[in-house]
Amino acid sequence: MKEITKEVYLNWYEEMSFWRKFEDKLAQVYIQQKVRGFLHLYNGQEAILAGALHAMDLTKDKMITAYRNHVQPIGMGEDPKRVMAELYGKKTGTSMGLGGSMHIFSKEHRFYGGHGIVGGQIPLGAGLAFGDKYFKRDAVTLTFFGDGAARQGSLHETFNMAMNWKLPVVFCVENNGYAMGTSVKRTANHEDIWKLGLGYEMPCGPVDAMNPVAVAEAFDEAIARARRGDGPTFLELKTYRYRGHSMSDAQKYRTKDEVAEYQKIDPITQVKDILLEKKFATEEELKEIDKRVKKRVAECEKFADESDFPDKEIMYDVVYEQEDYPFLAHKPE
Repeated sequence: MKEITKEVYLNWYEEMSFWRKFEDKLAQVYIQQKVRGFLHLYNGQEAILAGALHAMDLTKDKMITAYRNHVQPIGMGEDPKRVMAELYGKKTGTSMGLGGSMHIFSKEHRFYGGHGIVGGQIPLGAGLAFGDKYFKRDAVTLTFFGDGAARQGSLHETFNMAMNWKLPVVFCVENNGYAMGTSVKRTANHEDIWKLGLGYEMPCGPVDAMNPVAVAEAFDEAIARARRGDGPTFLELKTYRYRGHSMSDAQKYRTKDEVAEYQKIDPITQVKDILLEKKFATEEELKEIDKRVKKRVAECEKFADESDFPDKEIMYDVVYEQEDYPFLAHKPE
């Protein structure tokens, strides 16, 4: 695995802080109705992305996820200004404002969404991996989904095919404890989601996903396995989200004390403590990073605010059209 150096810790601190503040800003502008529709935030789960990116080869590896998908494309290399503009529905967004919160997409940086159908991205992730194997691209696809999506039947079909064909894919369930407002304890007669991989003889296991180092180590092993042709891995990333399932979630299914307990192991705080303990940075240096993060977020907000909405005609330019489609009724001559 690539060494986790002082520079890595500093990068993790700045990037995770930026992702957190970026989404805090989204929550603010959502209340102002600048962002509409649904909004699912990643607060608390940032160690997953930080660790995964450390293990990936960003020149060829791919990522696909569900609708909690705003910071992943930023980590993959997409301009955060364009991501925020997409959430605003502006034409400078990653999909010209037509995708919105749940459908961030960046083909250039190999981030393939952003999917609103629960579990819909699981077979798609395996399909991306199949393409890479077929064309011998030496790439690996990281396929993320939530603990609720782990109950979808398509997961089992996909696991079976991925193992049968030894596809270069890493399946990653981000278990934040709740499928919307339903506890994992109430969705099955077992709580160890990673054990679903055992039925397919797929390498699998749990990961402390509040710790970016543990995440990086797990992904490094899984990606290496996939890249050498030994097939998929299933990782259960045990994490926690500090905000509700979406902005409309009243969170009556958990207590404030429960949230406070998990905030004691906040991934950003863990990295900050290491930086100070190892004397990789001083408090003043970290405050300078915090200022830089705040400035970056403000620049994103300004860009999105000042961008124009797309013309209505653009909607007709991004749908499939075939005038001689055989099943359409034609007017009589």
